[in-house]
Amino acid sequence: SGVVLLIADTDGKAAVAAGVTGDLTEQISAVDIVKTVVAALGGKGGGGRADMAQGGAKSTQDSEAAILAIKTPLEE
Repeated sequence: SGVVLLIADTDGKAAVAAGVTGDLTEQISAVDIVKTVVAALGGKGGGGRADMAQGGAKSTQDSEAAILAIKTPLEE
């Protein structure tokens, strides 16, 4: 049971992926996580399913802020 967030630098751009286990998808959506993280990295959008989603942004420069943007709501 849990949530996974990956932010990777791919040729200078950010690739973002999130996964949520099936028992949590009614409370937490991977799509919402990706959209929040992508926005914090200066990008737009992202999509997928409640259990798996992906998106991208121009840079990984603000990765720590992006992680904090999603970490706080998950801890509540």
